[in-house]
Amino acid sequence: MISKKMTKALSLQLNREFYSAYLYLSMSAYCNHIDFNGAANWFKMQYEEEHMHATKIYNYLTEQGVHVNLEQIDKPPRKFGTILEIFQQSLDHEKFMTKNLNNLSDKALKVKDHATYNLLQWFVNEQVEEEASVEEIISKIKLVKNSGYGLLMVDNELAQRAAPEAKL
Repeated sequence: MISKKMTKALSLQLNREFYSAYLYLSMSAYCNHIDFNGAANWFKMQYEEEHMHATKIYNYLTEQGVHVNLEQIDKPPRKFGTILEIFQQSLDHEKFMTKNLNNLSDKALKVKDHATYNLLQWFVNEQVEEEASVEEIISKIKLVKNSGYGLLMVDNELAQRAAPEAKL
């Protein structure tokens, strides 16, 4: 059975995951507004992935017999700057999420909650992918600088991102 301390910590992470989804949906809307439709697609797919992450935590908590109380989700920003700046903000957010998940993982080990620790290892591994993906996009955007054709090529590549597979 999961402790109250871990339940509280996972509930906070659940809120963070829902905020991440909300943030990425806002980034998608912004990219649509500035006519980077490929980036808008990429962020929309990221929104769906983050929503699945939140659902994974939610399902785990309910399987542990926890009565989940959903908290208010903060309003995300509406404007993000250039296409490079928006992906840099995405990377900063992913690093923040990685830090939180590592701390949660440490906490689960400290209280000897091995089931929660195993769940969190999935998230820790997922964060490696998340950060690498955004870093690769940032590298490509930096490579093309402000070249209209280069940015169009990057945007076209971002448009190819398909919906994530359910990882629940």
